[in-house]
Amino acid sequence: MDLLIRNGQIIDPYNNQKKIADISINDGKIVDIGAGIGNNAVAARVIDAAGKLVSPGLIDMHVHLREPGQEEKETIATGTKSAAAGGFTTIACMPNTQPVIDNKSLVEFILSKSKQEGVVRVLPIGAISKGLKGEELAEIGQMIKAGAIAISDDGRSIENAVLMRRAFEYIRPFNVPIISHCEDTTLSAGGCMHEGYYSTILGLPGIPSAAEEVMVARDIILAEAAGARLHIAHVSTRKSVELVRQAKKRGVSVTCEVAPHHFILTDAAVCGDDDENLLTHAETRRTRRNPYAAVSGLSSTELAHAETRKNGFGTNTKMNPPLRDENDVEEILQGLSDGTIDVIATDHAPHTKTEKEQEYGRAPFGIIGLETSLGLVLTELVNNSVLTITDALAKMTVNPARILGLEMSGIVPGAMADITIIDPEAEWVVDVNTFASKAANCPFHGWKLKGRAVMTIVDGRIVWEM
Repeated sequence: MDLLIRNGQIIDPYNNQKKIADISINDGKIVDIGAGIGNNAVAARVIDAAGKLVSPGLIDMHVHLREPGQEEKETIATGTKSAAAGGFTTIACMPNTQPVIDNKSLVEFILSKSKQEGVVRVLPIGAISKGLKGEELAEIGQMIKAGAIAISDDGRSIENAVLMRRAFEYIRPFNVPIISHCEDTTLSAGGCMHEGYYSTILGLPGIPSAAEEVMVARDIILAEAAGARLHIAHVSTRKSVELVRQAKKRGVSVTCEVAPHHFILTDAAVCGDDDENLLTHAETRRTRRNPYAAVSGLSSTELAHAETRKNGFGTNTKMNPPLRDENDVEEILQGLSDGTIDVIATDHAPHTKTEKEQEYGRAPFGIIGLETSLGLVLTELVNNSVLTITDALAKMTVNPARILGLEMSGIVPGAMADITIIDPEAEWVVDVNTFASKAANCPFHGWKLKGRAVMTIVDGRIVWEM
């Protein structure tokens, strides 16, 4: 056999399994699973996973690879290496490249280039409209037949409600989702951070929560009327979460995702708030999760995070949608806990150092996240009892797989050997200088995290290890 993983704790959300066992892998497939199966086996490589978690390969359904057209920011080669370092075996790339992925040829280009240069699976997402202009539907059917697994104008919203309605009606027979970037640009125009207390004291133009919420409501209504599938990207406000929650109760085929920065950071980070607010907010959140936490006060990790925030993050706190306020973060945490939010995705958006070193209003929106996502989820959600480890991994494996219609079956005999091995006790400091990504626009540089991927296996091949 090619690989033998011994004594790891298998956590498989696809099949609701949690057990310590060995896994044998040959020719890219899982051959056998069980206690002690490796005692007399001969393998080309034996991996001791004692004390480690063995998970199905992580999936990120929201990544910007920038190729073609902006290779100075990221390429398929560097982006997939970054994904592997973060424990991801499959990523879906957004179409806002130059040129836009709005036709069959560009879908085929992404698939071909990723096979040549990528180290993890890359699944292209096609554009809803030609050139992301929101004026005319793209070649949706041809792109899906060529291998696109969803459609989206991410980075922009479809302002024309008639066009969006037609997109929902057109997409229904294909049974793939529309991934909606929900933003009313007539409300957000010119804004560069959340509209609230901190935008006021900084004198920066704000983006109101309503800019997201009115489009969430509109797209839910249109999807419901068309009987089509809707996935809402990067939710950031409490009302957006509630709109999705209520739609699910009505039976609407709607799912949604959140990025780690939106369940961890608030708009206070933009100015590096150095008063007691950051400590108070962190302690409040921790106490709500665990009523006994106040007895011992803040953990060393939370103190370190608050100290890092105190110094400010500059333009690495600028993303779209923007960092929201404390009440929004609380509702997002609740939405993760109660299942309203289905997926944790990174919205990995690399930019060059020069671009991000501009003044706040001129700098581009977006941060990178492939190499920090898992560590942040384990540190902030699992270790703080917001989610169990199984629920957290479900939002990074089986849930995105089901939404995208991927034929994956978890860790079972006969399944493809896409596996992420995680050390839940590994303590590490985020250092952008060690990232495989070309970009370094990360607000978590210097943060102390607990838990990370130590090996990533794709099709039975080790593509990254510590």
